[in-house]
Amino acid sequence: MQISHPDTKLRPITEADQALLKHIYASTREQELAQTDWNDEQKAAFIAMQFQAQHRAYSAYPNADFFVIMHQQQPVGRLYLQYRTNAILIIDLALLTPFRGRGIGTAMLQTVFAEAGKLGQSVQIHVEKFNPALLLYQRLGFQLKEDKGVYLFLERGHS
Repeated sequence: MQISHPDTKLRPITEADQALLKHIYASTREQELAQTDWNDEQKAAFIAMQFQAQHRAYSAYPNADFFVIMHQQQPVGRLYLQYRTNAILIIDLALLTPFRGRGIGTAMLQTVFAEAGKLGQSVQIHVEKFNPALLLYQRLGFQLKEDKGVYLFLERGHS
C-alpha cells in the first residue's frame, strides 16, 4: 500500500514486536488509567492482561494483515486490517501519543480508502463512542451503520 504521508511506511508485524505492540496498546489507555487510583504495578498488570486478550481476539480474524506504522524509520503505531467480501475492516488503528495529530492517522485512513477503492469495497471500523478519533472518522466520510452500545460501527462507502 502506498502512503501519502512523508517518511511513513507500513511493515508486517513479527513476533519480535510484542513489547512494542503492548506499548502502543498501553498508550491508548493512558487517559483512562490516569483516572484510577491504581499504582503503577496494578496499571501494568491490567495493561498486560488486556493486551493479551485483545491480541488473541485480533489474531483470530481471518484474512487479516497486521502492520507496524513506521515514521522516519521509527515505530509509531499499528494498523490491523481484515479483508471481507465487500469491505475492508479496520480492526485497529493506533498511534503512540506523541505522533497523534500529525496527519499520520489520516494518511493511514486515506491509504485504506485507496486500497478499498481499487477493490470496489467500502471501509468499516468499530469505534468507542467517547474516542476522540470519532470526529476524524466522521470528517472523512464514515457514516453510522449500527450503534452497538459502547461501540459504533461505521462505514465509508467506496468512491
